[in-house]
Amino acid sequence: MSRIGKKPVDLPSGVTASVSGQTVEVKGPKGTRTFTATDDVTLTVEDNAVSVTPRGKSKRARQQWGMSRTQVQNLVTGVTDGFKKELEINGVGYRAAMQGNILKLNLGYSHDVDFIVPDGVTVTAPKPTIIFVEGNDQQLVGQVAANIREWRKPEPYKGKGIKYKDEYIFRKEGKR
Repeated sequence: MSRIGKKPVDLPSGVTASVSGQTVEVKGPKGTRTFTATDDVTLTVEDNAVSVTPRGKSKRARQQWGMSRTQVQNLVTGVTDGFKKELEINGVGYRAAMQGNILKLNLGYSHDVDFIVPDGVTVTAPKPTIIFVEGNDQQLVGQVAANIREWRKPEPYKGKGIKYKDEYIFRKEGKR
């Protein structure tokens, strides 16, 4: 039995969900999101909650049960609160600035890096060393943050580079 899958996903006020076949559509104050589940689970909406139940007792059905419920929960969280990733830039002369839909990054290269922000995500740089990536799609927010971090990963000697706010950089001792 899936402990996660057993719990129904509660819909807060202002959020509606509709199921048509294997697709659930969730509408809320921050937009509309959809998720299509596999044929191994059944999605139902009853008394302001979405419940997921497995079809059969196969291993695949039990695997999809908890995963599908978590995906529906992420839809509800996305349309109510949204998702946010914070990035920090460490290093002398390293900075970021927004110009329209382009994130300009100075990362010690001979040229500036222009990162074009995709649709569905908002990127802000309130300070030159802090970047916020926000949106209602958890996967897209995480992927955009990872793509920005990829330009200059933190190095272990001085910690220079782009890191997540809560990331710990294992430091190494330099030469003696």
